[in-house]
Parts: sequence; structure tokens; C-alpha cells
Amino acid sequence: MSPTSLSSTPAFSGPDVPSTTLIDACVHCGFCLPTCPTYLLWGEEMDSPRGRIYLMKSALEGRVAWSPSLVGHFDKCLGCVACVTACPSGVQYGPLIERARAQVEQNYPRPAGERLFRAALFSALPYSDVMRVLMAPLAIAGPLVRWLSRSAVAQVLPRSLRALLELAPPVSWEGITGSIAERTPAVGQPRMKVGLLVGCVQRVVFPKVNQATVNVLSAEGCEVHAPSDQECCGALSRHAGRLDEARAFARKTIEVFERAGVDRIAVNAAGCGSSMKEYGELFADDPAWAKRAHAFSALVRDASELVAELGPPVAPRSPIAAKVAYHDACHLAHAQGIRTQPRDVLRSIPGIELVEVAEPEICCGSAGIYNLVQPEAGAALGERKARHVLATQPDIIATGNPGCTLQLRAACARLGTPRPVLHPMELLDQSIRGKRGAAETI
Repeated sequence: MSPTSLSSTPAFSGPDVPSTTLIDACVHCGFCLPTCPTYLLWGEEMDSPRGRIYLMKSALEGRVAWSPSLVGHFDKCLGCVACVTACPSGVQYGPLIERARAQVEQNYPRPAGERLFRAALFSALPYSDVMRVLMAPLAIAGPLVRWLSRSAVAQVLPRSLRALLELAPPVSWEGITGSIAERTPAVGQPRMKVGLLVGCVQRVVFPKVNQATVNVLSAEGCEVHAPSDQECCGALSRHAGRLDEARAFARKTIEVFERAGVDRIAVNAAGCGSSMKEYGELFADDPAWAKRAHAFSALVRDASELVAELGPPVAPRSPIAAKVAYHDACHLAHAQGIRTQPRDVLRSIPGIELVEVAEPEICCGSAGIYNLVQPEAGAALGERKARHVLATQPDIIATGNPGCTLQLRAACARLGTPRPVLHPMELLDQSIRGKRGAAETI
């Protein structure tokens, strides 16, 4: 059955139905089309934001029935919300696609293999203890796994499994066994008490990003608290339409940081920060949590945003000689509207030459679990982004999201031009600690 087939009852029903008010705000003007990655890939109207909104409206009105085609158009969306930046009518597409995906998860029986693969991902990624066990082999045999991903053997594997191998990060025992101090005092006169989200993937795969964030904030006069009982913030689940699961993670996150009694909550992963700033929308229909969620979200800041909010820096910067290409993570630039602050962080480091990348508004294809469940589209977008980045001939690529980091590393490697990809906080930390000359890249 095609997406335009008639249905006797609405396909969308029950909890978490997309808002008709938000749907009706779309005037189908087409300004979103040039910024939509999937429309750029395929030129298919139903794989554009306005096309998907039309399908949502049709599903609510009973004009389409559930079908693989209908679900496919929602699944192929990255949720990058570049369309929100481009939209002259201010259509809030993010909540629409999240609730459309929630309808898929609630009402559509996926094929068994797809259902099993998604279940496996969500049994691992949000849980740092599980991630540590799964990542341990990479700490032992990482080079072998990366060789295998490029070998003929990998070509016989399902595309999603090949994507897992290609994206496999360099994992250290530090990430598997180490942890961030629960309290780090401010250097000099205290300016603020800050909580740090250590994340699920971030704490295992990129522990240096968390430590760098702590070092920078401490050097800038913040007392940093990283509660040991924090878990996943729910961003991955939310972006995949698993909203009840996302709410459970969000409640736990709110409770943990309420107990910490912090002035701000620093986040160094764009997708997590975006989701945490939108907890109010997530709990809009829950009067018991809506007020707490809004109060929590008001404290959330991206790490670069917080550095800017602190005002003039107090920690001296040492030079780093490097040409740095900055990649805008979608959930930082489009969802949070944060573009200047990460660039200002990098420009504050003497010796860095910051270069801009073509098509900054187009997603790199990471998008949470997108490059795993839509591996062909994810790889195509990753290589498109990598070519633009590499055209600037950078020494280092900087970005503020772990998924983007993995995606860009893998895409550059496939193109035969590997480049180090670092978080802006890592470079700033190196500068503050006096690592002169070329930046550390490992």
C-alpha cells in the first residue's frame, strides 16, 4: 500500500500525536528544500520536510494507511532541523518528526530483523556499563577491527554491521575503566557552580572531551560537579521516537542535577544539550513534571555557550599552531542556535587559523543512530561533508558532538585523507594547559 492510499481510520492515534497546530503552520513554500539533506540526495518531495508534514496531516485525517513506504519516509529523515532555520513561517519541525516517529514505534510492526537491530542498539548505547563491556575488545584489538572494516570480509556483512565497523572509534582503557571526579574545585576566585553531563557514549568513547571540559571550566573559575549516579539524558531515545523511554531517562537526569544544586548544567554533546533544553516540550502533557522540566532546561548550556556566558576569560591561552575547520553540529547550530560561541572559543586560542566549510547547514549524516539504521544515506552525506571539510586543507577538524566526530573520522578515512577530529573544549584545554606548538591529536 502506498502512502497516498486511503485509510478508513487515522494512522496516527493514541498518545504523542503530532500537533495539528504545528502541522497547519506549514504553508508549503519550499524554503526548506535546499537545506534538507534527504531532498538533496534524492529530490523526492515526500523526503522533504514539507512532504513529510503533508504525510503527517494525511495520517491524522485517515487519508493514508500504515505501510513500509509511509514509515520509510519518516525513517529517512535525519531530524537535523535545518528546515527550522530556513523556514520563514517558524514551523517547529522537531516535535513533529519526533511524534511521528513515536507513532511508528507505537503502531507499526517493523520487520523482525530491523526490530532486533534497533532493540540491540537501545539495549547498549544509553547504558555506559554495557558500552564499556562492548567497547573493551576495541581497546585490545582496535586496529584489527578497523582493518576488518576495510577488508573484503566486511563486504559480505549486512550494511548496518559494516557501518558499525567503519564507525568503530579508537577506545582507550581510560574510557572503559576511568571516571571524572565528582567535584573539581575552581581555580582562583569561584565564579559559578556547574554540573557536567558526562553522557553515555561520551564518557566511554570520548573521556578526554569530558576531562577537557572540566579542566576549562575549572580554569575559568567554576566549581564543577559530575554526579556519579547520572545516566543517559534520553536524547537518543527521543530522536528515535521512543518517547516514554526518553521521559524515564529525563526524569532521572532532572532528579540527579536537582540534588546537585548547581547554577548551570554544562553539556558538551550537541544532541544531548538540544534534548535537555527541550525537556519542557517532552513533558508538556505531564503536569507533575512540566514545571520541573522547564526549570531544569533553563539551566542547561552548551560548554562553549557557558564559556561565553562567564565573560572575559581569566585563564591565559598559549599558542597552538593549527589550521582548524569547524563543523557545525546540527543540534548545536539549528536546534540550539549556537554558532558563534564555538568559533569564539577557537578564535580565543592564539595561533589557530579558523576556516569555514562549504554547506555548513547540511547534516554530516550522523544524526544519532541514523548512520547505523540508514547506512547508505548516512555514508553518502558523510562523504559529502568530508569533501567540503577536506577542501579547506585543515590540520584539525573541530566539532561539538560525538556522533559528528565519529562520522567525520570515518568519512575522511574512507576518502583516504584521515584527519584528527577534536572538540573545541579539547583545543581550549590544551591551550590553557600550555601545550605550545601543534595541538595534541590523540
